Amino acid sequence: MDHSGHGMTTDLPPFTLARGLEWSADPFFLIACLAGLALYGWGVLRLRRRGDTWPVSRTVLYVVGVLTIALVMCTRLNDYGMVMFSVHMVQHMVISMLSPILILLGAPVTLALRALPASGRGHKGPRELLLMLLHSRYMRIVTHPAFTIPLFIASLYALYFTPLFDFLMGSRAGHLAMMVHFLAVGVVFFWPIIGVDPGPHRPGHLMRMLELFAGMPFHAFFGIALMMATTPMVGTFEHPPASLGIDALSDQNAAGGIAWAFSEIPSVLVLIALLFQWYGSEQRQAKRKDRAADRDGDKELEAYNAYLASLNTREG
Repeated sequence: MDHSGHGMTTDLPPFTLARGLEWSADPFFLIACLAGLALYGWGVLRLRRRGDTWPVSRTVLYVVGVLTIALVMCTRLNDYGMVMFSVHMVQHMVISMLSPILILLGAPVTLALRALPASGRGHKGPRELLLMLLHSRYMRIVTHPAFTIPLFIASLYALYFTPLFDFLMGSRAGHLAMMVHFLAVGVVFFWPIIGVDPGPHRPGHLMRMLELFAGMPFHAFFGIALMMATTPMVGTFEHPPASLGIDALSDQNAAGGIAWAFSEIPSVLVLIALLFQWYGSEQRQAKRKDRAADRDGDKELEAYNAYLASLNTREG
């Protein structure tokens, strides 16, 4: 097989789902996924041995989130994504909009803070360094909506509609950097909105919904722009290998359809999760108020009893 400069095969047979799901691991993402699963598993086991509980649902969400990354980066979807715009768009949407949501709902930072041992006074171990990072000015900036929403939008328009995309796709390192960027952008965008982990910004639930809907229309417009284009807009996919038997413009239109349709999926997932979180916080608040009311009632009863006792003393 012929190999291009980035080490991917260029004479791939026509795409089918079965071919796309064949094993073809990218070493970087394979190691990263295995390390992510191993560290999370270590954290859960450490809590269990200590007698603490950790929700099974969080573990399942995190594992599925990591597996979605492996699905698009450790199969032949990654090979086809180098030469087919539509398959590349599936990779982009999954790794930037589905994987981050599932991973964030798994609360890996909370797990790390609970599982990592605290260092002695005057020492800074992994737990202390993680806390310093969470409270740093850097984290306040990169998780602020004024930063995350423009970054989320620019990752589409400034990347695909400039020569930067073709430059990055010209090498394996560039392609890896782009995919890591997509994942990071997804994490910092969805973290303040849906994350259960502690973070610098934790707006109210209504504001979180507004932040979500501030970015999604631009995603849909991007997809529509690709669907309606009458000429190929990205140089990398302008001349697909003849062995694929595809038309560049049709494939670009398909990529646009995927981008447009995919913007609905995270919106629904996030809204469902937000409504559950909102309901849960309201329930906790109601319980706190009930407990406070019970304490106040007990104090009033004690004061009344004391008053009766004083009357009895006076009468005596």
